[in-house]
Amino acid sequence: MSELSGGPALPQERRVVTAIPGPKSQELWARKQATVASGVGAVLPVFVKRAGGGVLEDVDGNSLIDFGSGIAVTSVGNSAEAVVRRATAQLADFTHTCVMVTPYEPYIEVCEQLAELTPGDHAKKSALFNSGAEAVENAVKIARAYTKRQAVVVFDHGYHGRTNLTMALTAKNMPYKHGFGPFAPEVYRVPLAYPFRWLTGPENCAQEAAEQAISQITKQIGAENVAAIIIEPVLGEGGFIEPAKGFLPAIANFAKENGIVFVADEIQSGFCRTGQWFACEDEGIVPDLITTAKGIAGGLPLAAVTGRAEIMDAAHAGGLGGTYGGNPVACAAALGSIETMREQDLNGKAKRIEEVMKARLVAMQEKYDIIGEVRGRGAMIAIELVKSGSKEPNPEATGALAKACHQEGLLVLTTGTYGNVLRFLPPLVIGEDLLNEGLDILEAAFAKI
Repeated sequence: MSELSGGPALPQERRVVTAIPGPKSQELWARKQATVASGVGAVLPVFVKRAGGGVLEDVDGNSLIDFGSGIAVTSVGNSAEAVVRRATAQLADFTHTCVMVTPYEPYIEVCEQLAELTPGDHAKKSALFNSGAEAVENAVKIARAYTKRQAVVVFDHGYHGRTNLTMALTAKNMPYKHGFGPFAPEVYRVPLAYPFRWLTGPENCAQEAAEQAISQITKQIGAENVAAIIIEPVLGEGGFIEPAKGFLPAIANFAKENGIVFVADEIQSGFCRTGQWFACEDEGIVPDLITTAKGIAGGLPLAAVTGRAEIMDAAHAGGLGGTYGGNPVACAAALGSIETMREQDLNGKAKRIEEVMKARLVAMQEKYDIIGEVRGRGAMIAIELVKSGSKEPNPEATGALAKACHQEGLLVLTTGTYGNVLRFLPPLVIGEDLLNEGLDILEAAFAKI
């Protein structure tokens, strides 16, 4: 096999030449087990050698269709030209100074782009970090500094990270929280408008869920004690749940009326993933703070908190930062990623992915009654699997489907509070031929289980 670089030049084809995982991947897995902590798992133990566009090529020469994007990170495709070009140039200039010691222009440029792209025309400022969890933690710090309050409200099925504070914010116990407590205090969880599982039906979901959430906040916490309300406009690890229409505006209005900082966690749903720059735009939500990461920098570690200037400025000088936060190479990569999103209209491509995927998945739903719901927006699509004739979660079928897809060279991810959701996060640059081939594999897997 000829030596090819990754990125857009990589042949956009599925190729299965060994069992998956192949022998070289199995050898590397044995090495991993010997030296890497067992808490660091893997969805599919194939070791990637190159990647680009919509494919991942492993060390055995297999080329897999990528419906995961490194969990919504490589939205512009692995090693996208503008990302590589800008990051390479920055690597040649300097790799690090620590922005808190001697600053540099790329950090400012990223913050300028965030001010332009995020919802709202008010004055905005940003601070840059390394990971989504860091961004969420800092959003809480900023909100507490601004409001002089302590309580933080989050929602059922929400996911916000793996640090101590963000584990407290996250709803799901296993694998994120189990055995890792005690957790940070002053965190309160309220109901989410989950249409598929709302007991009185999806038509009542938004109003009833908002009323329940607001009632719990006012009665159990006291609105005057709440610093921040944090929610994902489309939930990620919770199962790609779209809160019922009207729920988010009701919660945002409640926050505004009570001086509470409304935080949109767009770490998984942001940067064109749902067919808009940010998912909260779908219902015209203008958050006070917005947290971003994942798709922001084409695979390099970068995260941000962006928000109203007066809120962002509440933290004292030196109160925000970190040694690597806003690393210059990651900032350069982010500028390349945003350039790619603009030039290639990746919002439009995300909408086209939704059109193709939903048509195929709804057709599958008509044939297989274990598909309880097809949902999501843009290139953030999921199917929730249930036991036939019920809404009882079916994690067994979910796992079996994922395994069948993996064996045929299609990388898919599972998710959801009940482990019964297959989620699809293809790179926004994936070709329609690969997209449809992946869906063919999924449909064939349904026929087998």
